[in-house]
Amino acid sequence: MDKVVDTPAAAVADIADGSSIAVGGFGVVGVPEFLIRALQAQGAKDLEVISNNAGVDGRGLGILLADGRLRRIIASYVGENKEFARQYLSGELEVELTPQGTLAEKLRAGGAGIPGFFTITGAGTQVAEGGMPWKYDSDGNVVKESPAKETKVFDTFGEEKEYVLEKSLAPDYALVRAAIGDRHGNLVFHSSARNFNPPAAQSARITIAEVEKLVEPGEIDPDMVHVPGVFVHRVVPLTPEQVADKPIEKRTVREA
Repeated sequence: MDKVVDTPAAAVADIADGSSIAVGGFGVVGVPEFLIRALQAQGAKDLEVISNNAGVDGRGLGILLADGRLRRIIASYVGENKEFARQYLSGELEVELTPQGTLAEKLRAGGAGIPGFFTITGAGTQVAEGGMPWKYDSDGNVVKESPAKETKVFDTFGEEKEYVLEKSLAPDYALVRAAIGDRHGNLVFHSSARNFNPPAAQSARITIAEVEKLVEPGEIDPDMVHVPGVFVHRVVPLTPEQVADKPIEKRTVREA
C-alpha cells in the first residue's frame, strides 16, 4: 500500500479539536517541524500533546504553544520554553510531568497493547504519592493535582522493592520525523532522533511521518528498519530545503 501524502497540510487535515497527539523528537532533534507547522495552519485547538519536551520558543511545539492551541501536555522536560512556563504558571495550560524513561515506556506499551505496567521509577516520591501540581489558576493557586497511584511490592533480584503502576498511552495521532522512509511506511531514524520517535510512532491510532529521504519498497534493509510500516499510516516526503532547515538549540562559541 502506498502511504505517501504529497503535503504536510494534507497529512494533518483531519486532526480535530481536542485530539491527543504524541510528538517525536528530543530537544530540537528529530522534531516533525513541518507537520507541526501544518497543524498550526490547519487550526486545530484544545490539543493534548505527549512529548518529551515542549519545544523551544518559535520552533516545534513552541509555535502551537504561542498560538494557545494546547490544552494539556504530558512531558518529561520543559525547561527551554519561556512561553510554556508562563502559560503553566498562569493557569492556561495543564501539565503532567512524567519521568523520561517512564514516558517512553508508556508510549511503547500503549503501542504493544499493554494497558499498564509497574516500574520502580517514582516510588516513594510525588510521582507515586500524588500532589504534583497539574494546573494552577490565574492567581497561582494549585487547582488540580496528580492523583496517588497504585503501588505494589515485588521481590526482584532477591530484594523486595516498591513499584508504581503506570497507565500506558495510546493517543489519537502521532507526528514523527524519520531520516529514511519508504512508501509502505517503514522508517529509519538517525542517531539521537531515534529516541522518542519510535515509541511515539508505535503508540497512536494514526501515525504520520515526515521523512527526509523517500525510497521505494525493498530499498531499506529489513535489519535497518526501526519502525515497521504496520505502525505508520501516512508518509510525507520533505523537500531539500525543508531537510536543510535544522536549528541549533544552544550555540557555544569561543575565541580562536
